[in-house]
Amino acid sequence: MPPDSAPPDPPRAEVRRAQILAAAGDCFRSKGFHGASIAQISRIAGMSPGHIYHYFENKEAIIAAIVAQDLEHVLAMTASLRVACNMKEAMVEHVADGVERSLEPRAAGLNLEILAEAARNPHVADIVRSADRVCRDSLALTLRDLRRAGGHDDDEATIAGMIEVLAAMFEGLASRSIRNPELDRSVVVRLFEGALRDLLSQNS
Repeated sequence: MPPDSAPPDPPRAEVRRAQILAAAGDCFRSKGFHGASIAQISRIAGMSPGHIYHYFENKEAIIAAIVAQDLEHVLAMTASLRVACNMKEAMVEHVADGVERSLEPRAAGLNLEILAEAARNPHVADIVRSADRVCRDSLALTLRDLRRAGGHDDDEATIAGMIEVLAAMFEGLASRSIRNPELDRSVVVRLFEGALRDLLSQNS
């Protein structure tokens, strides 16, 4: 393809799915999982309910696709960290982006709504927990390589504990964004960077 050519348009199905997921996210966030209906989602997406069902069997399938999107982002990030020349510094450099993503109001509200539904709905809980396992496995590979490069020989429990601390740090920001939307993000980033350096340097 000539260098000045425009990239090809994404397939129509991909565009449709993205429209549905964006519309569903708005509905879930504003009305809750049970308050949001396929009819409401279809109106916001600008398509018929039949089109929605063509791509997604039900609202739980929509949640699964939203969770998969987030998981894809995390897996891409951890894969990029594993090929970095300095994994520790690369991870610290991702802190600012992680804080911003976690504090983004729309994403935070949607993630909290999905977690709330997971606490009530076993099927959604399975979706969330399955994605979390894949995320933890990928992060564990990254942390093992990083820690070995620093001369540490950690057992599985130590790596698992580090993952839980990291998850609590960043996932906790979603609730903080609602409780205290005026928090100073620059200070949070600076302190998170320091905390991450300390965590990654600890003796096992």
